[in-house]
Amino acid sequence: MRFLRFFFATVVVAFALVSCADSNGVCDDKRAAKVVAEIRNPKSKNVLVIAHRGDWRNYPENSIPAIESVIKMGADMVEIDIQLTKDSVLVLSHDRTINRCTTGKGNINELTYEEIQQYYLKTAHGTRSSLDLKMPTLEEALAVCKDRITVNLDKGYDYYDLVLEITEKLGVTDQVLIKGSKPVAEVQAKMAEHKNNLLYMPVITPTNEKHKPLFEDYLAEKPQLAYEICFDEINPTVESAVKRVLESGSKLWVNTLWNSLCGGYSDDIAFETSAAEVYGKIVDMGTTIIQTDRPEMLIEYLRSRGLHE
Repeated sequence: MRFLRFFFATVVVAFALVSCADSNGVCDDKRAAKVVAEIRNPKSKNVLVIAHRGDWRNYPENSIPAIESVIKMGADMVEIDIQLTKDSVLVLSHDRTINRCTTGKGNINELTYEEIQQYYLKTAHGTRSSLDLKMPTLEEALAVCKDRITVNLDKGYDYYDLVLEITEKLGVTDQVLIKGSKPVAEVQAKMAEHKNNLLYMPVITPTNEKHKPLFEDYLAEKPQLAYEICFDEINPTVESAVKRVLESGSKLWVNTLWNSLCGGYSDDIAFETSAAEVYGKIVDMGTTIIQTDRPEMLIEYLRSRGLHE
């Protein structure tokens, strides 16, 4: 089984090297580094696009082709989810079970990697993918992303040591970002255990009473790379939080995935009404990082305003 894993990982790496060319036939092996530089530059007005679970509208979510597709679109970061199998293999899955996204059933933490590989990934329509895709490992996915696109690893903090071991092995630690609402001291203690660390960003809901002291603690520290701010409506509390984030020298991250995360200025509303009015409102708030379920549409809008290279 180890040989098969090694063989498949080798094939994935080779595929990534062959397919890294952009539409002009040029391979930009520094693309991820350029995006990280943007993340670290709070003065930049360029807006970074994060593709939620890859191109799940056209391929199974969290699959290698879904990642490849958003790289070709020009997305700056891909968001992927991880779970741990019974035999301690990190695989790409949002759910704790394989029921929704594969042809099988069962809890991932009760199945071995080999058992999960018996089943095929499903599309967003709930049907088996015609590409006969299997659930990839985190290592396989990161090998494809290496140097080509940055990665937001959902649940990455939950498996920090295991994730870091993989990123260090592949040499991609500095292009992988995790986020959460953990206390400042806890995050600092975890990172003090390692010489190299993943990028980290706090997630704050300004109207959540439990998040208010957490927000103050992070603001009291040195500027963060960015803050993810979640809000179900734009009100004075949210506006104040946004202002403080920007004044702190940090970037602002907003999710346009569904209404309750962005005050109703979501991807589907943009699709049904006006990308300019919806995304324009989010950008004009000072947002320079947007996670989206419609990366192609968002990129087109941003480029029309000269905000995405």
